[in-house]
Amino acid sequence: MSDTVSIPQPPWEGDALNQPFVKEKVKATAAKLFAKIASEYSYGTRIEAERELAGELNVTRTTIRQALEFLESYGIVARRPNSGTFVTFRRTAAAQDARSAVTHLLDVSTIAETASPFEMSVICSILEPEMVRLATLNLSARELAVLRKLLEEIEGIVADAERFAHLEKQFLMTIAEGTHIPLFVTMYGIVNEVRRQPHWCATRIQTLSPERILEGQKKLRSLYKALASRDIEGAVEFMKLLIASTQEDMIYSP
Repeated sequence: MSDTVSIPQPPWEGDALNQPFVKEKVKATAAKLFAKIASEYSYGTRIEAERELAGELNVTRTTIRQALEFLESYGIVARRPNSGTFVTFRRTAAAQDARSAVTHLLDVSTIAETASPFEMSVICSILEPEMVRLATLNLSARELAVLRKLLEEIEGIVADAERFAHLEKQFLMTIAEGTHIPLFVTMYGIVNEVRRQPHWCATRIQTLSPERILEGQKKLRSLYKALASRDIEGAVEFMKLLIASTQEDMIYSP
C-alpha cells in the first residue's frame, strides 16, 4: 500500500456527454474503486477478486463487475480472462511529463538534422512492433474509439498527402500512448517529433501518391482490426508490413 496521496478526479467527471450508461449505484461503486486504485495500487498490479471487493464495499458482485467494466472503458483497469483484473491507470501528470520530456530535455531539431533514413528505419523496427504488442494488451475502449475516428478520417482521403501524413502520425502516436507506459511514450515521442521536422515531412509527402495512400489506408485498417480484436501476433505482423512499406518509400524517395 502506498503512502497517503491526493486522489485525482475520476476521468468521467468531465465527460458527461460520452459516459457509458450505467446506474448511479454502479457509478458510485466505480468512484470508490477508482479512489482505492489511485491511492493503493501501482500500475500493472492485480486487484482483489470481485467477491472480496463486493464484501469490502457492501455491494453485489454484479455491481462490482459492472463497475469494473465502466472503469475498463476509461483505461483504468484491464481484465484478463482466467488471470484477474489489473491496474492500467497512471496519473495524468506522469503521462504529460512523459510527452513533454522530449522538448524539455532534448534538442529534437538537432537530432532530426543528423538522423538518416537508415537510422529511423532501425529505430522504428525496434520500437513499433513492441509498441503494438503492448497496445493490444492495454488499449482502453475509449482509446480504440479515438483510433477508429482517426482511421475514418484517414480513409476519407484520396490525394491529400499532407493530411494523410499528419493523421498517420496521430494514429501511431495514439497507439504509443495506448501502451500506458510513459517511458515508452517518451521514446516514441522522439520519433514522432523527428517526423514533424519540415524536411522529414516533405520527404514523406513526396512518396504519397493516391495509390500509396490507398495502400496505406488498407494497412492501417488491418492494423486497427487486429488491435480491436486483441490479436497480438496479427497486430505485430501488420505493423511490420507498414514499417517495411514506409522504409521502402523513404529510402527510395526522389
